[in-house]
This record gives sequence, structure tokens and C-alpha cells, in this order.
Amino acid sequence: MTSVYEYSKLANAEELKRLGEILGQCFIGRREDQESYINIIGVDNFRILHQKGQIAGGLAIIPMGQWWGSQRVPMGGIAAVGIAPEYRGTGAAITMIQQTLKELHVRSVPISVLYPATQRLYRKAGYEQAGSFCAWEIPCDTLSTTKQLLPVVRVEFDMQVLNQLYQQKARLTNGHLDRDQAIWERLIEPDDKEVFYTYLIGSANQPEGYIIFSQHRTEEGSILRIKDWALLTTAALQSFWNFIASHRSQIKKVRWRSSVVDYLGLVLPEQTAKIKSTMRWMLRVIDVVKALEMRGYPPGIEAELHLEIKDDLFAENNGKFILVISNGHGEVTSGGKGELQLDIKGLAPLYTGFFTPQQLQLAGKLTATESALLVATQIFTGASPWTPDFF
Repeated sequence: MTSVYEYSKLANAEELKRLGEILGQCFIGRREDQESYINIIGVDNFRILHQKGQIAGGLAIIPMGQWWGSQRVPMGGIAAVGIAPEYRGTGAAITMIQQTLKELHVRSVPISVLYPATQRLYRKAGYEQAGSFCAWEIPCDTLSTTKQLLPVVRVEFDMQVLNQLYQQKARLTNGHLDRDQAIWERLIEPDDKEVFYTYLIGSANQPEGYIIFSQHRTEEGSILRIKDWALLTTAALQSFWNFIASHRSQIKKVRWRSSVVDYLGLVLPEQTAKIKSTMRWMLRVIDVVKALEMRGYPPGIEAELHLEIKDDLFAENNGKFILVISNGHGEVTSGGKGELQLDIKGLAPLYTGFFTPQQLQLAGKLTATESALLVATQIFTGASPWTPDFF
């Protein structure tokens, strides 16, 4: 039997302290560090679950957007989900996630994204794998210097300038975030005695990219860790690698974040870049109509897809829908033939294009007619969605 819990914002400093203790225990860290994190994300963005005056757990809702088909879709990023050990197994976690989704629904936020510690819980709430977060690595001595096409100039960190460049990249990259300020602040927050360096690529008046990195001495040798990057032109990409190669006398390895299919390595002479680590983030469609209508679609496609969707949490997401695509935009109406059938979990990787409709059908995530599969492939298949940001 599920216990009765109340869901609310943090009310006072004592609740903040207790949540910091719970998150510190969950993530094996100090309470003070968790309280610092809460303040960076914003106290108003945290929610707690409590029972008879005792806090059972909490989480953060980070208000952001996410780029899909060159259109920004409002998104609620879920982070720092933690349940005190004594309340685990009582239904506290699923209750908290469902209450959060209901709040986002009331706020007209159509999608939510999170990084799962366990998939079982979040699948139960309607989330599914929807994109990747990858770290790549290359031995620095395999890089060679060439003619420097653009200047690479060290600058002071300026969020406004960098965000303008980042947004140009993000708008064209499915899955990239319209970052909340807290994401930027976390990006440049130093680890231990870390020093980070910021460089603009191109002219000061019209930069064509940037790179933010730090350098570390480790047991594996010296590592240059690229914390963030944006490259908007071919010249910027070539200048980026030339600049990185200039570190080979001191640096053994270079690491950066990119897609599973990384186009940065396409310009290198050999396949010496390898994926160091990878994980998948999950997405939940909260409002089917808004989510489908707010994202962008491939221009030049005129198509009509008949969907039938099942959602145990939100009644209005249930039923048959017709998605009509024209001039890069989508319009949804109720009704239709229901030729592509799936639950709300299956809609997530279809929506993001993380898997093709054929792959999703083979995995048992949807059932569709041959013609519906073809239409869905035209509408949703694109470059593999990814984000460089962990939250």
C-alpha cells in the first residue's frame, strides 16, 4: 500500500538543510556541497515530498527549452532526485515524479528530460531513452598542425557572447538545450583547483566559434578536457583542431563531448578518436498535442501520420490523433485511423528520432502499418539527438 505524501516547495532554511542532508547521503557527498548546488539551481526550483512533517525526498525542476527541428520546445529538466533510505520502497519516488509531471502539465510544459539512475522508475512514469551524452577521447600525438585559418584568442568568460554562439549551434542540433543560467554556472564551476580557459575562434567582431577547456595531471598522463565548444564554420573546425594539436608537447589525451556520430573526427586523418563513455538521457512527452506542434520538421515534406497513443497519467494524451506536416510545421487534430499505435514511452524516442520507427517496432515499442512506418520515418528520422550538458 502506497503511503500518503504531500508535495510542495521548500518552505524554510530548515527544510533546505534537511534536503541537503538527504541529497548528500544519496549522492555520497557533503551536505554543504548539496546546499550550494540547491542555491545555484535556485531554491524555488526544488520540490520536496513529505509526510507528517518529515521530508522523504526531493528533486529539482530546471526550466529550460530543448531544440527539435530548429524549434525551441519548452522543457522541464529533472535533476537531483533523491529519496531518504528509510522511505525507499514506499512509493515515494514514483509519487514525487508523477506529482512533478502534473505540475509541469499545469504549467503547459510539453516535455521533460532527465538522466536516470535507474530506468525502471522513470519508465513507470512514462519516460524512455531519447538521446545520448557521450565523451570522446583522442591521443594528442595523433593530431598534426596545419595552417591556422582563423585566429584563436584567449578571452575572459562572457556568458552573453558565448551563449549567442552556442545558440546558433544548438538551434541546428536536435536535443541541445536552451540553457538555463544555472547550466552555464555549473559549466564554469571549478573542480578542486581547476583552472579553465576560454578562447574565441575568429575575429573579435564576428567570432565563428569558441572553446572552453581545462588541463589536468592524472595517472594516465596529462589531459586537456574540453568543457564546452561551438564551431559554426569549416574554417572554425579546422582552426579548432590545429589549436588543440599545438598542445601535443604537454598533453597526452584530449577529451570532449559530442554525438555518438561525431562529425568533429571526420576531418582527422585517421580514426584515432574513440568514445570514452556514453549514456542515454530519457524524455517524457507531457502534452502530446503541444509537443508535436511546437517542434520543427524537415522542410519540403507534406505528410499525414495517424497515431493512437496510450498514457496512464494524462487522459488527454489518450486516443487517436492526426499529425499533419507542412512547410516544416505540424498540426494535430483528434481522430484518424490510428495506423501507428504506441504508449507514451514509445512516443519519446520516435519524437526525438533517437531510433527509427522500424527499430522501435522491432523492439516492441510501437505497432504500425507499412505506410505509417514510411511516413513516420520521413517525419522524425534525422541526426542522432544529443546534448553536451549533464544536469
